[in-house]
Amino acid sequence: MTEQVKLIVGLGNPGTKYDQTRHNAGAELVEQLADQLHSPLSPEKRFHGRYSKARLDGHELHLLVPTTFMNLSGQAVQALASYYKIPVESVLVVHDELDIPPGCAKLKKGGGHGGHNGLRDIIQKFGGSNAFLRLRVGIGHPGNAKLVHSFVLGRAPSSERNLTQAATDEALACLPVLLRDGLTKAMTRLHSFKP
Repeated sequence: MTEQVKLIVGLGNPGTKYDQTRHNAGAELVEQLADQLHSPLSPEKRFHGRYSKARLDGHELHLLVPTTFMNLSGQAVQALASYYKIPVESVLVVHDELDIPPGCAKLKKGGGHGGHNGLRDIIQKFGGSNAFLRLRVGIGHPGNAKLVHSFVLGRAPSSERNLTQAATDEALACLPVLLRDGLTKAMTRLHSFKP
């Protein structure tokens, strides 16, 4: 029935150089969630990230934005999950997704890393398990594989950022549905959203 989400992780790269880049869509969503829940993220060395504990709809949640670079995201996730004994199935990873257009966000359970270095490292640090949930924030694709690196590390124009923010707002509104009613109901709502 309900996925017992206990940890929500937002992926991105640290430092002002990467602020508001497409690759940081996941980190931005979790930062906004922390703000909404009046539970500001603070640096926590042992978790290699910025961390807070919050309550959403009566559910206790750990919120984490790794301060490692994207390709080492698993270090932070694994450190926190192992400290609080959170099983991989109770982790929700929020990340940018090239295969989804801006203005859309999708939930899913499991799956491969699709070339996403953050996901690749998390799967590896969980001993090859990919059983965590993903909240994928669409950033679109530049149309050519050679352009992907500079595309994800670039800042989107404001029209595109507005679409991403609309999808982020809807995804945040769906989190209580996920916690209360489970993955299927949350997916039904989120996946029917049109910006």
